[in-house]
Amino acid sequence: MTADPPLPPGATPGPPTEGPGTDRPPPRTPLAHLPTPAVPADRLAAALGLPEGSLWIKHDDLTGIAGGGNKVRKLEFLASAALAEGADTLVTGGGRQSNHVRLTAAVANRLGLAATVVLASDPPERPTGNVVLDEVLGPELVWAGDLGYYALEDAIAATADRLAGEGRQPYRIHVGGASAVGALGYLHAAAELDAQVPGEPLVVVADGSGGTHAGLVAGFGDHARVLGVDVGTRPDLDDAVPAMAAATAALAGRPAPAGDVQVDHDRVGPGYGAPSDACREALDLAARHEAALLDPVYTGKGLAGLVAAVRDGRIDGTRPTVFLHTGGLPALFSPRYADWVRRP
Repeated sequence: MTADPPLPPGATPGPPTEGPGTDRPPPRTPLAHLPTPAVPADRLAAALGLPEGSLWIKHDDLTGIAGGGNKVRKLEFLASAALAEGADTLVTGGGRQSNHVRLTAAVANRLGLAATVVLASDPPERPTGNVVLDEVLGPELVWAGDLGYYALEDAIAATADRLAGEGRQPYRIHVGGASAVGALGYLHAAAELDAQVPGEPLVVVADGSGGTHAGLVAGFGDHARVLGVDVGTRPDLDDAVPAMAAATAALAGRPAPAGDVQVDHDRVGPGYGAPSDACREALDLAARHEAALLDPVYTGKGLAGLVAAVRDGRIDGTRPTVFLHTGGLPALFSPRYADWVRRP
């Protein structure tokens, strides 16, 4: 999956961020193991020069189903909407090593639905990482070649249309579950997090398609509570996140979040899915100080953004900071990244 080029000023940011459904929120279909733990990261804090008790990790890598990850929270609402609409097939897509694809297939299996997933890649010679798990879970895999973000959205829509023409009842889910319906999962997670960590902490999260970021700020009611770290997935995060956050808040009967969106665009490195030296440092810091295993696509770059914010003074330990661990471990077992982490 390639990143789209930045949109020109005034351009429309692609398909609407509101997902399928009605103007009333669907009920939650319980799938995740909640609440996920939030734990102090005092050894990592000390390594970064922060005071004890100022840095936490919220472990949404431990949501439980099929290897866990943040997408399960979104799928609790998306799958509920699909069931309410009488769907028999979940349709979505992502990059070759997509965590969202893996978890959508798993949720479909748990609920007795079919799944068709579009992968923005050519088929590999042999499955590795998440693709192994995709094969085990058994969705229909559609290999669409190297596509940018919105070209992939178009391919997902075309696949849903094809299934409908075959007499199926597909429910289309945007890349990463990024819609107002999906982001409800993180609107509710915001309250869970605030009950665990005192002091209205700043949350730092890897920003792929933007739904997790949007849901959190919709839940907190304030953009200043979340720093998203762009990993190079989506070209219009600065527009998409606040629009999705406002739509999510409206769906839940809340006002739009206050303030301006916060996205760090300087940790993308060579591109989406291409790890950087800062990402490698972040993986080492998390593993060796907190035994937290990050991935080189999302969470490694997310923590690299937190480290950079500490070093330039934006995070100084005067308020609590929470790093949201969104999962992604299977990617480490693909040859591309296995070779990258190997030491000489």
